[in-house]
Amino acid sequence: MQTFRFDLCELPEETKGLRNDVRQFLARELADVPAHLRALTWSGSDPAFSRKMAAQGWIGMTWPKQYGGHERSAFDRYVVIEEMLAAGAPVGSHWIGDRQSGPLLLRFGTEEQRQLILPKVAKGECFLCIGMSEPDSGSDLAATRTRADKVEGGYKVNGTKLWTSGAHRAHYMIALFRTHSDPQNKHAGLTQFLVDLKTPGITIRPIRDLTGHAHFNEVVFEDVFVPDAMLVGSEGSGWGQVTAELAYERSGPERYLSSFILLVELIRRLEQEGGSEAEAEIGRLVAHLVTLRQMSLSVAGMLEAGENPALEASVVKDLGAIYEQDMALKAHEMIGAMPAMGDGDAFENVMGQITQISPSFSLRGGTREILRGIIARGLGLR
Repeated sequence: MQTFRFDLCELPEETKGLRNDVRQFLARELADVPAHLRALTWSGSDPAFSRKMAAQGWIGMTWPKQYGGHERSAFDRYVVIEEMLAAGAPVGSHWIGDRQSGPLLLRFGTEEQRQLILPKVAKGECFLCIGMSEPDSGSDLAATRTRADKVEGGYKVNGTKLWTSGAHRAHYMIALFRTHSDPQNKHAGLTQFLVDLKTPGITIRPIRDLTGHAHFNEVVFEDVFVPDAMLVGSEGSGWGQVTAELAYERSGPERYLSSFILLVELIRRLEQEGGSEAEAEIGRLVAHLVTLRQMSLSVAGMLEAGENPALEASVVKDLGAIYEQDMALKAHEMIGAMPAMGDGDAFENVMGQITQISPSFSLRGGTREILRGIIARGLGLR
């Protein structure tokens, strides 16, 4: 039976200089950005900001230099991401390409695919999205029904992807399609493709959330031709590839820092009001944050060592979503103020933003039910 492995992991001493550089950069670039916009964290998108980050060498940090990367460590990248999210930087444009699509192509893609995509991502000029979830299947990727049928020179794709983050601003999608069906093994017959979103037959429909933002999308494929050269890895190997990819998606600082701006504004508000009644609760929230950070750092250490911490990443994602979603309720209980959207102070506006977007925290990257199924299976409980 497998057990959780969360080894203690500390950031190297040499990352301190990098952290200071990032903080100085953010102090300049975010000086005029209000707190309620910074509360969007990695959902916020600003292509110009992404290009500025790229100019600093902070996109594709761990990738080989031949693909526009900088061959730095996973710990260096962790520091940059941690500071970006803690400050509420709008990193959403390049987020998926940097976090998981780039590493996926490095591992499974062809040389042609790497040369086509990675240098542009590292420059902040190319954005990607991931086509996984579908209608009526939630986060059960094995239930994928979108078909990619073999035709001369490539594949013809029909079906729908749902809850696709950032598709409306992306240039390419790495999508999971079904290339054949096996009633005895639903994990078989899945294949990943690199899809140019300008291809005829693709319709992208943004889904607006309670805040009025369109972060998620429905993407419909109608007789879409995808060339053979765009197949990622090998046909039928999609399940193994996508589960490896999800370790990158489910373990980073974004899994516990999505509500961090609210915690900061909560502490500022409590300082203004005085009193010590909330100290114990703030202590609990900070202790929980520090624990999640250590777990996430442990996963970063395993990724740096070339391991596949899929089980531990699922645990970090599950516990992190609970923490992030609880933050707005805790803030309301401690202050008593109502969430606002534009007509309150900084704390009330941030609380309003987090209150409205927090339901998505347990959807993106896999629903709670799916994650706990993965965890149970990994521990031999099912």
